[in-house]
Amino acid sequence: MTTARDLMTSPAEYLNASDTLDVAAQALKTSNVGSMPVRGDDGALCGVVTDRDLVIRGIAEGKDPNSTRVDEVCSGTVVSVGPDDDAAAVSKVFSDNQIRRVPVLDGDELVGIISQADLARELPNDQTGDVVQAISRN
Repeated sequence: MTTARDLMTSPAEYLNASDTLDVAAQALKTSNVGSMPVRGDDGALCGVVTDRDLVIRGIAEGKDPNSTRVDEVCSGTVVSVGPDDDAAAVSKVFSDNQIRRVPVLDGDELVGIISQADLARELPNDQTGDVVQAISRN
């Protein structure tokens, strides 16, 4: 049985809620990713920030990238899976929440990230198509 641990990229990187938009943009660029989980002051994940968040909720709204905190523009909802969740459960999380990346948490610890591409590499083509279709629905 394939689990989230088998699918995930690890170690996972994250941003701190107090990081500024310019720090976030550089981290996304350096890691060559479009999103990163955000860790709050208490150490727990408090959101996910995407490159789109930085542009639409930050720059386009006139916020100063050198002083605006990531937690001002990130999504506050964190949908995650556990490392022992099977591939079917992970697929369901992607489909039900229409997301393209999901953090893998072992308790409160971020241990990995699963992307849509990671899932697609492991699932049969017909299941991959179903997940992509569900993620892309309006």
